[in-house]
Amino acid sequence: MSNRSDNFIYGIRSAIEAIRAGKEIDKIFIRQGAKSELAIELFSLIRKEKIPYQFVPVQRLNRITQKNHQGVITYLSLISYYTVEQILPGIYESGENPFILVLDQISDVRNFGAIIRTAECAGVHAVVIPKKGSAQINPDAVKTSAGALHTMPVCRNEELSEAIKFMKDSGLHIVAATEKAKNVYHNARFNTPLAIILGSEEKGISEKILELADEKIKIPLKGKIESLNVSVTAGILIYEAVKQRNNTRLK
Repeated sequence: MSNRSDNFIYGIRSAIEAIRAGKEIDKIFIRQGAKSELAIELFSLIRKEKIPYQFVPVQRLNRITQKNHQGVITYLSLISYYTVEQILPGIYESGENPFILVLDQISDVRNFGAIIRTAECAGVHAVVIPKKGSAQINPDAVKTSAGALHTMPVCRNEELSEAIKFMKDSGLHIVAATEKAKNVYHNARFNTPLAIILGSEEKGISEKILELADEKIKIPLKGKIESLNVSVTAGILIYEAVKQRNNTRLK
């Protein structure tokens, strides 16, 4: 049995059956301390299929549903996921100049949806996210994206660093937005095959990912507030890239 509005199913057997049926799963919440035979079977399947999961207190599960969840709630994905290895070759084959957005640990659903909406409007080819630590793609995310999540390819890779290495090897210029940078964003090279990396407002881009960037950039701030909302940062950088790429085509 499921709740359509939140797109989840509950119960251990329901989760096992969903995985075996090949359903697209966003994340599975498991009660802390679950140790039954079925729970062990479920966890084995989760690890085998590399499905995002999280151990949570039973109180959190009870807040989601009062039904007999048996310590497990499974969120079914509202979209189909890809990997960057599946998407990038087709962009090149179509004769287009690849433009990819990489989101490192951006977990706020509304920020995530707003970024996807801007990316789709600007002609970004795909968005790459990690399997763990990214925003849940739920009805709120879809609504905030104005439906863009149904048309924008979202690549969910096991290791974000491996996805970035693949893009580098495929000729993409990797640009990371970080307050630690010295270079101002409008001096960056955005008119080549491109991937822009954005990090969460709390943690920014992880050091492991930053090390892979070919170029680090920042947006200068003149006021007293020390940072922009990440969806605003995304809009500024995406449309700077659009401007540069359009100018290149016109020359």
